[in-house]
Amino acid sequence: MLKPSMLVLAAVLGLAACGSDPYAGREDRMAARTYQTMRLADLHHSAITDALRPADEIARDEFRHPDRMLAFAMLEPGDKVADIRPGAGYFTRLFARVVGAEGKVYAFVPNRTAERENPRADVLVAAYPNVVRVNGDLNTMSFPEPLDVVWMSQEYHDFHIPAFNTDVAVMNRAIFNALKPGGHFIVIDHSGRAGTGHTEVQTLHRIEGASLRAEVEAAGFVFDGESSALVNTADDRTINVFDEAIRGRTDQFVYRFRKPG
Repeated sequence: MLKPSMLVLAAVLGLAACGSDPYAGREDRMAARTYQTMRLADLHHSAITDALRPADEIARDEFRHPDRMLAFAMLEPGDKVADIRPGAGYFTRLFARVVGAEGKVYAFVPNRTAERENPRADVLVAAYPNVVRVNGDLNTMSFPEPLDVVWMSQEYHDFHIPAFNTDVAVMNRAIFNALKPGGHFIVIDHSGRAGTGHTEVQTLHRIEGASLRAEVEAAGFVFDGESSALVNTADDRTINVFDEAIRGRTDQFVYRFRKPG
């Protein structure tokens, strides 16, 4: 039997060996990451094939690429996410399945559009136990708990339209404050031409990506990546997004911003 002093020495040498090997445990870590990726991919697939998804929304998957959007959002079970102006709930339904029973999806409906949009949000609440409708002012939006993700799809440009009576800089700061440190703000919108800024938000319902990015970063966010999943080079970005020649197939940017921390 080793003496106590020898046991201590052996333990110290063992720790030193582990500390001197920069690859110690690498295979275990790589296997864990691979398993995590596969698990989330299966979860995303289950959300996309959810029987509760309406047929008209499934028909849009070809152009909206929900598999790539869910991967880009990096949502996981237990996450708390806000879907700003969820509409009929295309993404809300997907998020509800991904975050699961331990997570929460807040369907945020602005006060200005609540009368016509609350009923659609309430359909989502009735279908998914983890979906909660929240009403409020865009300038002061808040939620019952800190969020992992704030999601805004094809809505940001609208909030520059005077009728919404929204100070976009203040709104972005409210979103920043609603997120946990390290949380993400993800924005999808119809691309405007370079140099147009937000001058065509009402006429064409488009916004220049660089202009939007500058506004969001001014609120304290760090640009964290973009996806090319919704790029359409056949769209010259000169016509209204509701024109049947391009509707549903516009050139869109997908940006992810991170709250530092």
